[in-house]
This record gives sequence, structure tokens and C-alpha cells, in this order.
Amino acid sequence: MSDAAPALDPDSRTYPARPIVAASIAVFRDGKVLIATRTKPPGAGVWSLPGGLVELGETIEEAALRELQEEVGVQARIVGFNRHVQRIDRDDDGRVRHHFVLASFVGVWTGGEAMTGPEAGDVRWVDPRDLGDLPTTPHLGRILARAADICEQAV
Repeated sequence: MSDAAPALDPDSRTYPARPIVAASIAVFRDGKVLIATRTKPPGAGVWSLPGGLVELGETIEEAALRELQEEVGVQARIVGFNRHVQRIDRDDDGRVRHHFVLASFVGVWTGGEAMTGPEAGDVRWVDPRDLGDLPTTPHLGRILARAADICEQAV
């Protein structure tokens, strides 16, 4: 390994200069929740919630809804906040390779049909309390179980 530390680019997702703020949303329709496979690292190929980075001047709620529409073509109404989720990955030298702080929301479907795209390799409506043996992002099962509880109380 090189002794030189990676350059700190404030806009880089890899070896970022500071934590990156993102938002995701668990959208429910007829008791099922929408999940999608990620096409980009970190976590390419695993199932996760639609979501992405918060843009300058955008609220985290706006970001969650925009990312949902952009990634999978679905519209929703936010009914609650689930929890913050952090992802911190380090390289073999202990340097922070990725650091994301995600605000995870809960929503109900209002329109659109789930579709694949550049950031969603596959999409599926699933039982939020039974993901079977699907490979998922860390803690997705717990996040979805809590989101289901929040959705049931809100609607």
C-alpha cells in the first residue's frame, strides 16, 4: 500500500473530506415495501431502499422524494421519520473510504410504477418483515420492520 493519503476532494464519495448527507425512503403499497438493487458502490448488487445524496438548497425530505422518483419512477407522501443510518467504511490502512449519514423516511405510495434504471438494477415490492435470503445493505431488515410499524401507525 502507498504511504500517501488519498487526496481529499470535498465532492468525492470515496475518501471524502467530510461525511456525506443522504436520504432514503421506505415506500409502502398494499402492505409491501419497495426495495431496489444498487448499481453503484458502495453496495453494488445488494438490495436497499431508494435514496441518494442531498443537493445544496434541498431539504432531506425533498431529496428522499426526488431520489425515489429518479431512481425507480415512484411518487410517495412522507408519513414519518424512521432513523438515521450511518455507513463508514475504512481501507486496510484505517483511512475512511466512505462516510455516509442517511436520514431514512417512511412513505406511502401515491403514483408511478416501479422501474429499473441506471441506479436501480432490479426493483421489488416485498414483505417488510421477511426479506428471505436477499443480500441487503447492513441492517435493512431492522430498518424495514421499524418503517412498517411507523407506516401502520400513520395510516
